[in-house]
Amino acid sequence: MKYASEAPRERAAEAAARSGTPASAPEEQHGTRNRVARSILDHGPSTAAELALRLELTQAAVRRHLDTLVADGVVEPREKRVYGARGRGRPAKVFALTDCGRDAFDQAYDKLAVDALRWIEQSAGGGEAGRAAVAAFARARLAAQAEGYRGAVEAAAPGGRTEALAGALSADGYAATARSAPVGEQLCQHHCPVAHAAERYPQLCEAETEVFSQLLGTHVQRLATIAHGDGVCTTFVPKTGEVEKTGTSTTKTTTASASTAGRNPE
Repeated sequence: MKYASEAPRERAAEAAARSGTPASAPEEQHGTRNRVARSILDHGPSTAAELALRLELTQAAVRRHLDTLVADGVVEPREKRVYGARGRGRPAKVFALTDCGRDAFDQAYDKLAVDALRWIEQSAGGGEAGRAAVAAFARARLAAQAEGYRGAVEAAAPGGRTEALAGALSADGYAATARSAPVGEQLCQHHCPVAHAAERYPQLCEAETEVFSQLLGTHVQRLATIAHGDGVCTTFVPKTGEVEKTGTSTTKTTTASASTAGRNPE
């Protein structure tokens, strides 16, 4: 199910609305359903109330679309995690994209990335040498990509650099956000264009984490990755004072493998 292919339907519905000609019900339904799925992609696991507020729809309408998306295997319901003391009553239910749902957002070139990395690995002789060759390629690629982010990050105030990096990543299709966390911030990437490649080659995640550390000028720690089965790629960025206080080694934390990532906080 390629939800990206529904964009023409949505544009047709919008054009019909501007011209005064009512769009057909199926076109409107497809367009709105695509917006619901896209909102989850951009903002991460969301409740029906949050989606309704973002999309300016009623909760009843959102729930109808969510029911269809769940039936199609595009999203799945989860129990929302609660940090600290839990109040009375059942925790809110959130809806997250499934692997099938992520695949719907134009990840066809991911197979090409896997094939290319496999060729690099095999050309280097496989084994440890092959893995090292993939890691070298990943570092070179991410270093070049980081140059496009550096200007935005360095132009931001010290307290706004994580948010500036999130904005630069979003422009590259990672649907990234920055949010406050105890003793630091969390950089969240709700979309990974090369998730399948990173699942096979965690060197991509490791190189990306190293680049984040270099751009932000502090050690960072990868907590979760989409490639490892988490809903969102989450990177912890500590406050500068916490880095000095703990004396944590930059090299040690920035090279943490994606295979050791914890589960993602939703």
